[in-house]
Amino acid sequence: MALAYTEISHNKTKTWFLLLFFIAFVIVAGYVIAEIYAPGSGMMGLIVAAAVSFVWTLISYFAGDKIALVASGAKPVEKRDDPELYRLVENLSIAAGLPTPRVYKIESEALNAFATGRDPQHAVVAVTTGLMHRLEKKELEGVLAHELSHIGNYDTRLLMIVTALAGVIMILTDMMWRFHFWGGGRSREDSRSQGILMIVGLVLMIVAPIFATLIKLAISRRRESLADASGALLTRYPEGLASALEKIGHDAIPLKTATKGTAHLYISNPFKAGTWSNLFSTHPPIEQRVKALRDMNL
Repeated sequence: MALAYTEISHNKTKTWFLLLFFIAFVIVAGYVIAEIYAPGSGMMGLIVAAAVSFVWTLISYFAGDKIALVASGAKPVEKRDDPELYRLVENLSIAAGLPTPRVYKIESEALNAFATGRDPQHAVVAVTTGLMHRLEKKELEGVLAHELSHIGNYDTRLLMIVTALAGVIMILTDMMWRFHFWGGGRSREDSRSQGILMIVGLVLMIVAPIFATLIKLAISRRRESLADASGALLTRYPEGLASALEKIGHDAIPLKTATKGTAHLYISNPFKAGTWSNLFSTHPPIEQRVKALRDMNL
């Protein structure tokens, strides 16, 4: 049986390795793009890539939660509107040593939830009405503990940064396509070397967005597993979350307000199984997560 603390430690290490690799990839991509299309300007390309990454990350950092809430159609809920839900969130927040996040509801029969916000002081937890109506109290508590763990582990901030970096790769790739087709770049004196560089550029244009997406998804999956383990520690009852995940996994109702840009925030793939392959899934398979929870030794 896996120790919960060991699982958490392994996930954190692997996540930070992936993040550092992602940052390096973005900066190197900027350098390579500049060298291919403007010889000798590699350092300038590196600086531009770093600057764009910084600005884009700042936008995501300060506005990412608002964007997610608007995109999901979530509406704020006051304590007087749903005291039972608030009590669960408050009690779990106290147990986790966190300030109570703002609570939102999404009008949907789909079973899902997400957390967002740049830090615990600006955090939000959103749950669907279907989740509240169709889960037992212990199961709902397990889901909320999972989402609060995302907040406590600063996953909400991390995933904002990762999403921003993936966006930078898309911007750089778009710039490469424009340079390529609008005639920017090296002189035509050495057609052979020019041809090789063009091939390298084309390969990078195709591979870079796929590679960036895979890193983003790998980090998202790691943080989901980490939140599962942390949530189990918070409630001291892994079966609650395991049972909830089984119900969520068997639920066939997709969350219509979810988008590809916000899918990684949710506790489970909002588009449901079969729409994307496992390779491009934002979440580990439900069966794998349930097994890990039930094998956990607290």
